[in-house]
Amino acid sequence: MRVYSGQNRLLRASCNCCGKDFLTENGFLKEECIHVEHSFGFFGAGDGLNHQFDLCEDCYRRIIGGFAIPVEEWERTELL
Repeated sequence: MRVYSGQNRLLRASCNCCGKDFLTENGFLKEECIHVEHSFGFFGAGDGLNHQFDLCEDCYRRIIGGFAIPVEEWERTELL
């Protein structure tokens, strides 16, 4: 969950799963945060809905650890 000021400046961010506050400084996240945005299409229970949430690394790892099919993982060679 993210909280912004009237000028669209990030004031606070928290993990939607465990509630942990992420470290922010001068409107920027200063630690890893998994941000998910999804727009539901047709043929599902969420037709026309949009969802967004943030997860800390611990919650993300716990969630994907329960997947029947593991997530695909590869290493990037350039980070910028």
